[in-house]
Amino acid sequence: MVNLLPVLGLLGAIVMVFSATMLVPLGVSAVTHDAAMSAYPPAIAITFTAGLVMWLLGRRHRRELQRRDGVLLVSFAWTGLPLFATLPLLLYFSKAGTPMSFTDAYFEAMSGLTTTGATVLGGLDALPGSINLWRCFLQWLGGMGILVLAVAILPLLGVGGSQLLRAESGGPMKDTKLTPRITETAKGLWTVYCAVSLVCVLAYWLAGMNALDAWTHMFSTVSLGGLSSYDASFGHFASPLLEWICIPFMLLASCNFALYFVAIRKRSMQPLWHDPELRSTLALMVGASLFVAGLLLLKGTYADPIEAVRTALFNVVSIASTTGYSTTDYTKWPVFAPVLMLLLSGMATSAGSTGAGIKMVRVIILLKHARREMARIVHPHAVHPVQLGEKPVGPAILFAILGFMLVYGATVVVLTLALLLSDMNLVTAFSATLASVNNMGPGLNEVGPAGNFAGFTDYQTWVCTIAMLLGRLEMLSFLVLLTPAFWRK
Repeated sequence: MVNLLPVLGLLGAIVMVFSATMLVPLGVSAVTHDAAMSAYPPAIAITFTAGLVMWLLGRRHRRELQRRDGVLLVSFAWTGLPLFATLPLLLYFSKAGTPMSFTDAYFEAMSGLTTTGATVLGGLDALPGSINLWRCFLQWLGGMGILVLAVAILPLLGVGGSQLLRAESGGPMKDTKLTPRITETAKGLWTVYCAVSLVCVLAYWLAGMNALDAWTHMFSTVSLGGLSSYDASFGHFASPLLEWICIPFMLLASCNFALYFVAIRKRSMQPLWHDPELRSTLALMVGASLFVAGLLLLKGTYADPIEAVRTALFNVVSIASTTGYSTTDYTKWPVFAPVLMLLLSGMATSAGSTGAGIKMVRVIILLKHARREMARIVHPHAVHPVQLGEKPVGPAILFAILGFMLVYGATVVVLTLALLLSDMNLVTAFSATLASVNNMGPGLNEVGPAGNFAGFTDYQTWVCTIAMLLGRLEMLSFLVLLTPAFWRK
């Protein structure tokens, strides 16, 4: 059997670090004197104590992480950290006299850490600023992956982190190293992530947001999370300038952060321009936005071309990038547009970005593989290697992508059927499943931009919670735990 004690010790260390993140909303609450201040000290104490107990139980069993250890730690962390993230929500709403169920609190926390952006909360405008900031700060932590940050501190605990980063990273090419030391890779990615975040919050503040709104919406923009402190989402600001500022940051976060790291190290833009995935990601999002803008003008939804382009660009990029912001109820557009946007959320973001879904690199490789198979029909003896840029794609990666696509499709079908089992209508069930698996947030019908997940039963909420978790861990990293072979030596 797998020895869980080394994993438990590392999980305890991560939980203790996670308890420190609650100091951020506590500080905001102390400065603004909002009603949630009393919720944070007990939440911090409970989280730190639980982490300390786990660390003490496992500290005598430290060893180098194996592949299975990394998978276990990632799965335990992404199911366990939302448990502790619920504490400020449960404590605040209990004191406010409107207790929140554990199911809803766990859904909200999972939505935050997986950067999904779905919510069961209404009346966001009236919530304490620190509670809204905590929800969005969870997205920022989950954006690059709190475990990638943990990789940077694992050497201090006497263990390596390559297996952890491999299990956590999105995309099919998980063994690519940016630096000789995995710790330096994690630090480099987080440096780029923090730099983009600082530029974003400064831009929002200079464009007219107050400081709290700027930080709150920066957290959910750079993470492609999409949670907001207002029921009207980004449309609350009614500011074309803020929309034009938000669009490039969503596009930036939709591309591979590793490319930015390499470009900075080489002091050259060449790694960006020559990357086929980045070019495809930007071309698909901008092209789809302009197509939808033309459709809106043709159908008479908007009369002003500039307004049509801005509105289409913001909302299409937001949904396709899995951010989930909205400035209008796009479900009232011609039906082609919202369906296209929902489907784009499954494929438009790059591997190594803060987005989720299938990832553009897989789509490119699958299309090249399909083209090769068609060429083989005509020329069965010709050699047609599948290449990504100038690099050949080996059979192992092709098989991994095909396996992922099979599991992805099966996951969407099974979870949609699970929601239909509860008598939910088909459009809501399918869009809620797809929005949750792609970590995108809003869907269509009852869960469109004008609604949320508040009307779901506990059963339906748990189905969507599982969908968010599977989407964040790209299914296979979590489902492998259900196989008997994983638990055998």
